[in-house]
Amino acid sequence: MIKPLNLVVACAENRVIGHGRKLPWSIPEDMAHFHAVTAGQIVVLGRVCYEIWPRVALDGRLPVVITRNPSLIPPGVRVADSVDAALAIAQTLPGEIMICGGQLIYEETLARADRIYLTLVHANVTGDVYFPEWRHLAWRESAVRESRNEAYRYTFSTLERVRP
Repeated sequence: MIKPLNLVVACAENRVIGHGRKLPWSIPEDMAHFHAVTAGQIVVLGRVCYEIWPRVALDGRLPVVITRNPSLIPPGVRVADSVDAALAIAQTLPGEIMICGGQLIYEETLARADRIYLTLVHANVTGDVYFPEWRHLAWRESAVRESRNEAYRYTFSTLERVRP
């Protein structure tokens, strides 16, 4: 049986997910949510995301890094040269498959996604990395929770793909 594909992302209303290799906001509640959702699961991510996420291999996560330059990844980490190769590796591992970015990885997997764990930050922010437009696809919101901090309002949503 093929495992479902989950995307995990925090993005602004204008779809920005990053700026200068960093998140464009500081939302500790979202970081805690992200770590909780991905703990004990297979995390598929690009090389840059791997490099800037120091906790990727903690809490039982099994990272699969997509890169054309495997020499940049430490020995013992699973590496693939394409999304398809990474997903093939992920299918052999225990746990759910969580796609954790960046932009190109999300672009290649959105059409195949079964679920999105979305933190929508209710702001338009400056950035140079974007999440692909998802709102035109058929989704059913299976969970939603509003929250805020001193700087932002945001919504945690779980979106399930509606298949014809």
